[in-house]
Amino acid sequence: MTDLADLTATTLLRCIQAGEISAAEVMEACLDRIAAREPALRAFAHLDADAARRSARAADAAPAGGRLRGLPLAVKDILDVAGMPTGNNSPIWEGWRPRADAACVALARGEGAVMIGKTVTTEFATRQPGPTANPHNPAFTPGGSSSGSAAGVAAGFFPLAFGTQTAGSILRPAAYCGVVGYMPTHGLIHRAGMKVMSEELDTIGAIARSVADCALLVSAVAGIDLGDPERRAGRAPRLLLCLGPAAQMAQPETLALMERAASAARRAGAEVVAREMPPEVAAAHAAHPIVMNGEGSQALAWELANHSEQLSDVLRTRLLEARARPAEVLAAARAAFRTARAAFPAVIEGFDAILTPSTAGEPPEGLGWTGDPAFNSLWTALHLPCVTVPAGTGPRGLPLGAQLVGPHGGDRALLGWAEWLRSVLAEG
Repeated sequence: MTDLADLTATTLLRCIQAGEISAAEVMEACLDRIAAREPALRAFAHLDADAARRSARAADAAPAGGRLRGLPLAVKDILDVAGMPTGNNSPIWEGWRPRADAACVALARGEGAVMIGKTVTTEFATRQPGPTANPHNPAFTPGGSSSGSAAGVAAGFFPLAFGTQTAGSILRPAAYCGVVGYMPTHGLIHRAGMKVMSEELDTIGAIARSVADCALLVSAVAGIDLGDPERRAGRAPRLLLCLGPAAQMAQPETLALMERAASAARRAGAEVVAREMPPEVAAAHAAHPIVMNGEGSQALAWELANHSEQLSDVLRTRLLEARARPAEVLAAARAAFRTARAAFPAVIEGFDAILTPSTAGEPPEGLGWTGDPAFNSLWTALHLPCVTVPAGTGPRGLPLGAQLVGPHGGDRALLGWAEWLRSVLAEG
């Protein structure tokens, strides 16, 4: 029998609803897996196993109902959970315990989810990595900044996790860990109770073992119906194949993956057209770090003023450099975003989605760097929904991901095409 810790959230939910298993049994399976692997992976910033067990038993005792009934859910440690510490992977915030849940956590809890703990993030979800290792090989990074969320899903610690993205912080770690990552259209999930770094960019999303799991979580907390991605459409998609502005960074394994994905899609009936972004859209890629660091220097104004010495050297340097720039520089970068967003609908017109790399290649070796978000930051700047699905392995046997990007607000259709692509790639 398959270990409960390895089942998808949608499968677990069906079994809980049918009375075949209990939330307590699911939680115990997850805690057993955590006990076995957490010492090596270090995915958690906070875990209270006894509290998790009590919450699972309470879920079993509650009246039936809720779209996430009894499912363990992990929360990235820049999102507040009442009674649990929010540390932001910074000594400045060590020991802080908020009184209230972040909006997404409260909404998930209201749908029956059981909070299992807080997962490791990079410093303020932007710079200094945490201690988390890749579950496929602990000598390699799991990616960031949603490091613990991606590693924990991949390791069977929990079936669902919240991640956040400012550049590539959902998609990159999900791809590196061989799981599914979904960044919804910007603003689909409310950000109250999040340590926001960039008003223009920060987005809350989901990391899970299947596309359907991601749709389940986001549907529940956004109060919408994203459908069943596993229900096949009556046709194959029309895909725009695009390496993006960072094409020169693509490693051989990524170039081979894109060729394989395009060929597999064509064999399955899809039309695949190769085309790059026009200059006015691609310009948002260069503007991204200006906006991210400029708004980050505003978001961390208190930390800079009162605890600058406790920021990592790299973060403090980036923030001070951004603060020293004339205001016109940030204004021009924001204007570039607006121009790119206005031009994008014409680019994707007639296509269902963009097929593009999730990462430059396999995860980097070591835990000192979580990888480059260059293949994600443009789409984040454009406020578009994105999904990365597992797409085999590279030369070192580490996971690769393929990314689909959809039109603004086209989340439901995009999730369906992502599941279509996943199944096509799995079939070879």
